[in-house]
Amino acid sequence: MKVQNKVIVVTGGGSGIGRQLVLHLVKAGARVAAVDLNEDALLETASLAQNQADKVSTHVVNVTDRSAVEALPQEVINAHGAVDGLINNAGIIQPFVRLNDLEHDAIERVLNVNLYGVIYMTKAFLPHFLKRPSGHIVNVSSMGGFFPVPGQTLYGASKAGVKLLTEGLYSELIGTNVAVTVVFPGAIETNITRNSGLGMPSNMAGESSQNFPMTSPERAAETIINGMERDQFQVYIGNDAKLMNFLYRLSPKRATRFMYNRMKGLLP
Repeated sequence: MKVQNKVIVVTGGGSGIGRQLVLHLVKAGARVAAVDLNEDALLETASLAQNQADKVSTHVVNVTDRSAVEALPQEVINAHGAVDGLINNAGIIQPFVRLNDLEHDAIERVLNVNLYGVIYMTKAFLPHFLKRPSGHIVNVSSMGGFFPVPGQTLYGASKAGVKLLTEGLYSELIGTNVAVTVVFPGAIETNITRNSGLGMPSNMAGESSQNFPMTSPERAAETIINGMERDQFQVYIGNDAKLMNFLYRLSPKRATRFMYNRMKGLLP
C-alpha cells in the first residue's frame, strides 16, 4: 500500500523506530496517528515534524488497555477522517536474566505489551481496514522472534507469537484488500532498554556493538515503510537479522549454540 494520502497509526511513536516512522511517513505524504504512553515524547515527535506537524495527531494510550485501544479507531477517524494502516511497533524487552530467574510480573508485562497489545490493536482496527479501498497491517517482531537469545527467552517467545500471529493473519486475509507484513529487526540503536524500565547490565557495556552491528532507527523506519509500500510478506532489518535467519535455517541447533557462545558472558 502506498502511504501517500493514507492515514497510518504508529504505536510506540514517542521514540526510537516509532518516532522515525512518524517522521518518514509524513514526509512521504501520509497523515499519522502517533500512539504512546509518554505524552511528552509524543509531543516532541510531533514538533520534530515541523511544518508538517498538522499531519500528526497524538494519542496517549496504553496498548495493554483493551478498552482504551477499542476506543482509539474512532479517535483517529475523528482526527483524520479515515484510517488506512497500522504499524504495531511498540515493544519492550525483559530483564536480562535466565527464565528461571525471571519474575512473573516481568513475564506478564512483556507478554501484555508485545503480544496482547498487538492483538488488541489489530482487532480494533482491522474491521475499519476491510471497509477501505486498501489497508495494511505491519507487525514488528524481532530477530529474537525466530532465533533464541539467552537472557531474552520470554521476550523471544512474545515476538515469536507476533510472527505467527501476523503470518496467520496474512493467510486469513488472502483475497481481501488488506495486506499484512511482519518485520524482524536485528540490533537497533534505540533506548528500548531504558524505555522498558531496565538498566543495562554492567557486563553488557561495549559488548552489544561488538557482537551485533547496530542499525539506525532512521534506516529501520525507511526499510519498514519500503516493505509496506511493496506489500512484502517479511522484512528483515540489519545484516545481523539476515545472517541469523540464514544460520538458523541451515542448522537450528548449531545456530543456537553459536548465539549462546556469543551471549553467555552477558548472563548473570
